[in-house]
Amino acid sequence: MNNYDFIAIGDTVVDTFIHITDAEASCDLDQEHCKLSLRFGDKVPYDFYENLYAVGNSPNAAVSASRLGLKSALVSAIGNDQNGTLCLESLTNNCVATEFVATDKKLPTNWHFVLWYEPERTILINHANFEKIIPKDMSTKWLYLSSIGEYKALEFHKDVTAWLTQHPETKLVFQPGTYQMKMGTEVLKDIYNRTELFICNLEEAQRILKSEEKDAKKLMEAIAALGPKIVVVTDGIKGAYAREENGTSWFMPIYPNKPYERTGAGDAFSSTLAVCLEMGMPIREALLWAPINSMSVTNFCGAQKGLLTQEKIKEYLAKAEPNYKPVQI
Repeated sequence: MNNYDFIAIGDTVVDTFIHITDAEASCDLDQEHCKLSLRFGDKVPYDFYENLYAVGNSPNAAVSASRLGLKSALVSAIGNDQNGTLCLESLTNNCVATEFVATDKKLPTNWHFVLWYEPERTILINHANFEKIIPKDMSTKWLYLSSIGEYKALEFHKDVTAWLTQHPETKLVFQPGTYQMKMGTEVLKDIYNRTELFICNLEEAQRILKSEEKDAKKLMEAIAALGPKIVVVTDGIKGAYAREENGTSWFMPIYPNKPYERTGAGDAFSSTLAVCLEMGMPIREALLWAPINSMSVTNFCGAQKGLLTQEKIKEYLAKAEPNYKPVQI
């Protein structure tokens, strides 16, 4: 049995980024409910495209943990096709163990298309109905659970809960994906109750709680009541908020930067926090590291090219402005 520091569970995809300039984006007065508009029934030109392999919330987190020096692995599934082969190669090249990545002989590897306009993106998604299996022989200090498809999701989360019960020494990070939020907190109550570190953005927190509350501190309190010990709510370029198990709450500003493309910034933030906690840092120190890795990712196309080593994060931290620090709220 291989003992890992960090194992991520979730869907693996290929992202095809399509860079477009002939479009419009509009938001309401609060810069929310934004929409991307293309001319309907017309030919819309694009500048270029790029294929990125073995991406998705959990693969991104596994690569991030590996880049930061942890022994990491991924639990996922791919198709028996060229995209699947290229995904395995990408994971291996990023020093992520693939022994728990299953290959399906019938279904194709997940393939998403990313409409990239200015620094933001709109993703067209399609998840294959892969069988979801928790390896019985895996062992890890931290388990990172994120986005998975709808197929047999309820049964799978029961299996995750059962595995966690058998491995009380493992700490769980839960960064819910779209369908996990749709499942609801009652259905996933055992997952929430077992979570060491819970992370989502402010809009997702509202969706999870079925609330219009905009105060991040109140949202974190409500999520903490579901069971997670540490709750983090991100708010885009406004910064992030964190609540410790003892109720102490923090606000952390972003590390200033002009983004090139924002895909994966949240995954970098979440996984870096988890790695820092695994290394024994208090949350207020981990909050210094996470925005730096998130910032670096936005300098590149896709979620993994900009992921940093510990040494690089320390270099950025040494150059940070005096006001780049967590503030208790």
